[in-house]
Amino acid sequence: MKTPFDVLSDYERRSLAHVAGLPEQLDAPGLWRGVGYRIGARRLVSTFAEVVEILSLPQVTQVPGAQPWMLGVANVRGSLLPIVDLKQFLEGERTVLHEGQRILLVRQPGGDVAVLIDELFGQRSFHEHNLLDLDQAQALTAGRYAHFVERAYRVDDQAWGVFSLERLARTPEFRQAAA
Repeated sequence: MKTPFDVLSDYERRSLAHVAGLPEQLDAPGLWRGVGYRIGARRLVSTFAEVVEILSLPQVTQVPGAQPWMLGVANVRGSLLPIVDLKQFLEGERTVLHEGQRILLVRQPGGDVAVLIDELFGQRSFHEHNLLDLDQAQALTAGRYAHFVERAYRVDDQAWGVFSLERLARTPEFRQAAA
């Protein structure tokens, strides 16, 4: 007859034998994963390492004398975060705010910054055989996007640009929010 300890040990042994890895831990050659989102008409994706957190848009306080793309600052768990309208920074067109709006929290030298996105798609996976030549992805790399879109993938007739939030955070103009 098994003791309660033996039963629990058996449960533990069987559960550990069937633990599925987290998506980031799965080893699949040629597979790349990131956080998918939309800015205007463009579908973009950034690495998990660049996105610290995804949050709902908090209450924003405007900052006098700031660039038009700088929405203001918000208190997130006791820290003041600058909130940037990424679409306005990149395209010059303001994002239409709606309920359920999301921001991506991005680590940058000197403190985190939050960038406003139009729509969140969540985790997306891409295989290297879906890689596009950047010449084929001109709609994704037009204008200012050319500085930040490193490569592109096509999945189900949708083109996705890999957007470097790290490069964005290092851009002098982005770091200088004063008008």
